[in-house]
Amino acid sequence: MQRFPTKYVWIWALVLLTFWVGSQAYRDVFLTADEPRPVTPRGSLAEFERQNIEVFQRIAPSVAYIFTRAGGRGLFGQPTGEGAGSGFIWDRAGHVVTNHHVVAGASEVAVRLESGEAIRATVVGAAPDYDLAVLRLSNLPGGLQPIPIGTSADLQVGQAVLAIGNPFGLSRTLTTGIISALDRRLPTETGREIVGVIQTDAAINPGNSGGPLLDSAGRLIGVNTAIISGSGSSAGIGFAVPVDVVNGIVPQVIAKGKAARPGIGISTAPEELAARLGVDGIVIVDVFPGGSAAKAGLRGIDRGAGTIGDVITHVDGKPVRTIAELAEELHRIGIGNPVTLTILRGGETVTVEVSVIDIS
Repeated sequence: MQRFPTKYVWIWALVLLTFWVGSQAYRDVFLTADEPRPVTPRGSLAEFERQNIEVFQRIAPSVAYIFTRAGGRGLFGQPTGEGAGSGFIWDRAGHVVTNHHVVAGASEVAVRLESGEAIRATVVGAAPDYDLAVLRLSNLPGGLQPIPIGTSADLQVGQAVLAIGNPFGLSRTLTTGIISALDRRLPTETGREIVGVIQTDAAINPGNSGGPLLDSAGRLIGVNTAIISGSGSSAGIGFAVPVDVVNGIVPQVIAKGKAARPGIGISTAPEELAARLGVDGIVIVDVFPGGSAAKAGLRGIDRGAGTIGDVITHVDGKPVRTIAELAEELHRIGIGNPVTLTILRGGETVTVEVSVIDIS
């Protein structure tokens, strides 16, 4: 009997093996498995992941969801002027800190805490110069957890930060990033500026306002207050009021309903007017009776004669051109202390000593 050549056996074996392997690959690529896939073991979480989880779980109960209503009804009876933002528990007395712009003009305020219960709150007071406000819960639930307080004095660019808030109504949202810049200036609706502002690339969106900015230890280092964005959504540039400012202002608001406001008792003209007049300084419009400016003999606009009054050009020898710069210098000098103003009066330069007073 003639034997089948051995070489052909190996050739056919190779053909069959190739066909089998190809069919398996075809099945793996083009066909869906008819039973659940096995789970691939994950392994341990990275250290930064464990840290973020721990901070969120520990601090989220201190973060509040704030609802406001300005009052009134729409055409079909729907409520109007509703708003929302974030805040955080300041103390066990039920004080909650948020941004002033979150509650400004609100006739009703409610705060939702970890339990999910909405608790009515009253506005204790505000400091618009710093975009801060303090609320007080109408009733105190058990187990309030005040947020841990850090410091903004030793922050560094590149340091990791976390933000917890309620963007777009999505409660308890965590975003992370770094400090991207320090010592920014942030204008407020009062014409003054908040100095030392923290800039971060952590996503901050509408609804995050008033929420906490935290360091990697879970300590409060700032209050999220603004973003730069043409669309109103996060563009990677957010700002927070530094905690050292917050820690100085909030106790004043709790005690007095407002914060001290260094000044001298004047109103000033818009910067645009000074520019049109070719004046390099701050044009005094009115001098309020009883203030330190009035006692020092400063003069405002003479409306009868149609002439400008005094123009402040320097504070203790330092040039000032805007009300924000003047306010910053008066804040640095402090209430109760004297300050020397250099002013232009009728084309002449004179100096006047004025006391810094609280104009709040």
